[in-house]
This record gives sequence, structure tokens and C-alpha cells, in this order.
Amino acid sequence: MWKRERRRDMADVNIYTAGRLSGMARSLGLLARSCLDGIEGEKGLTREDAQSAMQMARAMVCGDCSRCNLYSSSEKSDSYYLYYLLHAFEQKGQVDEKDMPRLFLEACRRKADYMAQLNRNLGRASMNLEWKNRFLESRDTVMVQFRELAVILDEFAHQMERATDVTQAKEDAVRRMFRLHRVAVENMLLLEYENHQREAYLTLHALGNRCVTAREAAELFGEVVGGNWYAPPDTRTLINRQSASIRFAEAGQYQMRYGTARIPKSGESVCGDNYVWSEQVPGQVILGLSDGMGSGASAGQESGRIVELIGQLLETGFSARASMKMANTVLLLTGRQQHPATIDLACVDLHNGVLEAMKMGAVATFVLSDGKAEILEAGELPAGVLPGAEPSLLSRKLWDGDWIVMMTDGVLEACPGVYKEQCMQGFLEEVSAKSPQDLAERILDFASQDGGRDDMTVFVAGIWKKR
Repeated sequence: MWKRERRRDMADVNIYTAGRLSGMARSLGLLARSCLDGIEGEKGLTREDAQSAMQMARAMVCGDCSRCNLYSSSEKSDSYYLYYLLHAFEQKGQVDEKDMPRLFLEACRRKADYMAQLNRNLGRASMNLEWKNRFLESRDTVMVQFRELAVILDEFAHQMERATDVTQAKEDAVRRMFRLHRVAVENMLLLEYENHQREAYLTLHALGNRCVTAREAAELFGEVVGGNWYAPPDTRTLINRQSASIRFAEAGQYQMRYGTARIPKSGESVCGDNYVWSEQVPGQVILGLSDGMGSGASAGQESGRIVELIGQLLETGFSARASMKMANTVLLLTGRQQHPATIDLACVDLHNGVLEAMKMGAVATFVLSDGKAEILEAGELPAGVLPGAEPSLLSRKLWDGDWIVMMTDGVLEACPGVYKEQCMQGFLEEVSAKSPQDLAERILDFASQDGGRDDMTVFVAGIWKKR
């Protein structure tokens, strides 16, 4: 009787929590929309900026003089000179006397003072515009985080509402198994989600002086409920006499291994490319590859920062698309000088083998299956060039024994012939390799026969079904 009451209370808590999370998601979404409405960035100085600069110069220099009538002429809506003045300033960073009207040059007695004041006013307006746009870009970054956090909360709330509590069917058997190994189960919750993935939360404490690792406890749990279970890195690693809540996740039916090979550009000691391999998200493997602008240590530092940022965002719960858009915004905000970098991301679901590939400026990815190499098209603009850039999205089902081959543009461009992707496709279909590391090294040897004209990195991952 007590157990049934406890589970009904837990179900009520899940529904209540899901409702609160949905409300928070709606609030964050409304906040993001309201902050993004009404204020837009400006690409350059406007007609009003030019008029204001001329008016201030007139007040500071001209006084009552009206010999050239320059400001009055600029107030006309069809004033061609006003737009010419703005164009001259944007092109050269200042306005010269040769850019001024003939009447001004002939009539003005204080040309040098007026020009100096006008350029100061235009420079101040340009600086204000730049700071305004930088502020709006920073605000947009925060709003993107709000919007993506709203999506995460909404998805989590939906997941909680749809989760099925299957604790009752296994609870008694789990308690007996753990009791045999001198571990007491105080509370237990076993959930099954829509995709049939299961997750468990247990409050445990060891009996006597015994200590049990979370890994050992996960194996015991799997013996009872079936399946391959593990304790994620973010849960407690040791069970002792003190009560603790432990989370167990069911591992996917697939496993992956990877190999990499890279060389720097000729004359450089450091490769400007970086990669990331992450298994921190339960049931998912994340592969990332980034090529920084240029080569050497500076490019390597830039690409390393990008892959580290994306890895952290993905592990936090941001979607792959949101993580890449965030990286794009960060690159745009690093300063006046552009720091573009390509981003090549692949997320593999270990439960169903689905690959989601996302690219910003990266070259094609190849999927090797049964001796045939499929080309997944390249991305367009790299990150750090345009605000609001969207990554190219690709999806494909992977099967037992398939290999994913990712590379930077230095590898593909080094392939002989005009049609680089087809050349690499033909090589992959003919080469024989024993492991992902072996294949990565063979690809690099093939591409670097004539030396490295650019940084070269090959990233190969294979997927296999657990036996």
C-alpha cells in the first residue's frame, strides 16, 4: 500500500514539474522575442548622422556665416551631396577638401577648421554606430541562449510527461539483488521514454563497512532489469554507508572507435586544425573538426577554442545547431578583425545509429558502407563571417561496420585532379584498412604525397553493433 502511494505521488510530482518547466520555457521564449523586437543593427552611417555632423560643425565653426549655405542645402530630401559625403567617409575614413562642393571651397574662410570639426563629428558617429551594433550582437547572443534554453526546457518537460514509470515490475527483484551484495535500496525510480530508452534513479547506502563502485552497482542493476547499464560521469562514483542518489543510464546498442592523423603546413611546427571526441552525453557520441583561418599556432588556438566551446555547449544540453550558431556569434564578437573558422560536427545516436551532420564552411564528409563511399555535401560560409549564419544540416542512418570520414580542406585540396571529392571517393572505395586509425593514416599519406601546402587533418570513426 505504501509503495503504490509513493509511486502515485512521484507521478504527480512529474506532472507538476513538467508543467512548471513548460511555463518557464514559454516565459523565456517570450523574453527572447520581446528583446529581439524593435531594435535592429545598422550597416552604416545614415543621412541623419551626416546632417547632425554638419549641423554641429556649423555651430562650432561657422557662427552667423552663411556664405556657402552648405548645411541648408544638405537638408533637402534629394541632396545628392549628402550621400556622396557619407560614401567618401566610409571609403577613406575621412572627408578631404576635394570631396567638398565648389561653393564651399571658394567661399569658406575657415575651411581647415570646418573640415577638422566635420571629420571629428563623423568619426564620433561612426564609433557610436560600431558600439551600438556590438551591443546588439552581444544582446542577440544572450537572447539565443534564452531561446535555446527554452527549447531544452520544453523538450525535457515533454520527455517527463511522456515517460512511463516501470518501477513496480522490477523493484522487488532489484532490492533482493542489491541486498545480497550488502547494499540497501531506499528508493527507486525506473523510467522508460518514448524511444524505449530507460533511465533509473536509486537512493542507496552500503551495509556495514562495505563500499561499492557505481560501475559495479550498474552491472548488478543490469542483471536484474536486463540490458547494458552504466553510471554517467556526472553521477556519484562510490556507494558507502552514507545515503546517496545514483543515476543509471542504459547504453545504446552501438559502440564507436576513432582514429586521427594530421600534419602542419610546410614550414609550420603546429597544425592549425583541431578535433573533439566526446561521449559525455549519455547514448551519444559527438565528433567535431575545426580549421582555423590561416595556419600555425594562431589558427590552432582559434580552432581549439571553437571545438572546446561546442563540446561544452553540447554536454550542457544545447542542440548541435544552437552550439554552432553560438560559436559563430562568439567569433563575430572577438574584435574588429574577422576570425572565421570552419566547423564540421557529427552527432551519432548509439541507440538507433542515426548520424546528424552539421557544417559551416567545412568540406564534404564521406560515409563508407559495404565498400561504397557516399559524399555528404559540404557547408557554405564558415563561422565568424555573417551574423545569424545557419549551418548545413544532413542526416543519415548508419549500420554495423560503417565508417565516417571527416577531413579539413587541406586534405581534399591536395587530391589530384579537378574533381577532388570524386577522387577521394574513389580512393576510399579501393583502400583496405584494419581500423579507423589505419584508415586515417592511409588517407593522409595519399593526400600528402606532394607535401603539405596547408594544414591537414583526417578524422575517422567506425560504428559497430555490440555483440
